[in-house]
Amino acid sequence: MRQKLDTQLYLSWATASDSKIVRAYETKYNRIGQILDENPSILNLFDRDICKLSTGNEEGREAEYTSENLLRAMIVHQVEGSSLRKTMVTLAHSLFLQEFLKLGTRSVPDYSLLDRVLKAVEPKTLVEINHLLTGIAVAKGRADPSTLRVDTTVVEANIHWPTDSSLLWDSWRTLYRLLEEGRKHLPGELENRFHNRKAKKIHLFITRYSASPSKKRQRTVAKCKRKLIVQVERIVDAAQAFVEMARKGRGGLLQAIGLEMGSFLPKIQKVIGVARRAWLAGEVVPAADRIFSIFEDHVELIKRGRRHKPVEFGHMILVGQTREKWITQYDVMEKKIPDCRLPESILQRHEETFGEMPKTLVADKGFWGGEEEMAKIRRKVKVLAIPQRLRDWADEAFVALQHFRAGIEGTISVLKRAFGLLRCRYRGFRSFSSHVGLGVFCHNLVLLAGPPTG
Repeated sequence: MRQKLDTQLYLSWATASDSKIVRAYETKYNRIGQILDENPSILNLFDRDICKLSTGNEEGREAEYTSENLLRAMIVHQVEGSSLRKTMVTLAHSLFLQEFLKLGTRSVPDYSLLDRVLKAVEPKTLVEINHLLTGIAVAKGRADPSTLRVDTTVVEANIHWPTDSSLLWDSWRTLYRLLEEGRKHLPGELENRFHNRKAKKIHLFITRYSASPSKKRQRTVAKCKRKLIVQVERIVDAAQAFVEMARKGRGGLLQAIGLEMGSFLPKIQKVIGVARRAWLAGEVVPAADRIFSIFEDHVELIKRGRRHKPVEFGHMILVGQTREKWITQYDVMEKKIPDCRLPESILQRHEETFGEMPKTLVADKGFWGGEEEMAKIRRKVKVLAIPQRLRDWADEAFVALQHFRAGIEGTISVLKRAFGLLRCRYRGFRSFSSHVGLGVFCHNLVLLAGPPTG
């Protein structure tokens, strides 16, 4: 069973530093630790999800690390903006951070444990934690919810640039790896001979010469495309036969391989169908019918009209903050919602958090939803600053509010550069949402630990 926190404190072996930068670094973490100690409700919410990782056994053995240790380790991971492995190295070489985690004489936890921790925390729990932290900030006068500025951005998923050829190759190599592993548990049952190097050679030829202006080369590319589809369909047939044999098998590892392989097959079938439509039928397949990764099938293709990055693969998120840069709300959209349809839900979410509507709502022109929709919003807020026409910029007060709105762009940049929201490296939409929620929580935590902002 996992304890919530240690009842007895450990001696501190960390020494003070004379460096101004180091003192500022240590002050930040000391204040974060003080906030967590003064508000045990944050740990209670976190422990509610974490306790299921260690349910104990008949002997009653306790888990090595408390929920408080793991919460603080996740905060260090997000604030430092490094991978889980690098976070473990940083913790192992810093007595100060070990003291912040309250490890005492225990060794640094393994990175795989922190990975399981993030997957155990529900996205809605992180929303509750952020609401709780927002209430603390309002009570201390660190956030004024009367003025709200909002914007959307994209958090990218950890996938490569998807092409039909690369997705077919991903399908081949994944099934090939699993079949080779399954062959060890079913010797003599898988008689098919798979030419892994041949399939890779076909994929690389398509990748290199798809844009060639030579008509002869293009005819060869077309033949290779048909060959690659046939190769993948052949290994899919073998995989389906293996899945059926694994279901009837008795070995736990064999069945696990079969389940993993079975989870990939529907996605691979969709990849093959799209390749046939695009390559053999010459059809322009819309993004809604496509899959952009067999590993992250939840990913969306998003176009935001950015010159340097016209296409992004991930999910759209909404961020709303006050004048003090405090993020009062966020939303991770599994399916993109146009900005013009968001103002109503933004106000509803704000009212649920604070019990009243904001006095001022500021956003860019993408949030304009038509005269009728904006008329409803105007009845709920005193000042609505969403531009529609060029003449709106003739009003000095409106221009000042739009300058204020631009400040959220800086916050989004900080979230991406300093708190890991540039790219999510966790698998699955649930972990994607938890990663965003943890980034927002740590941003607000660092903001609350720092000096008041104007």
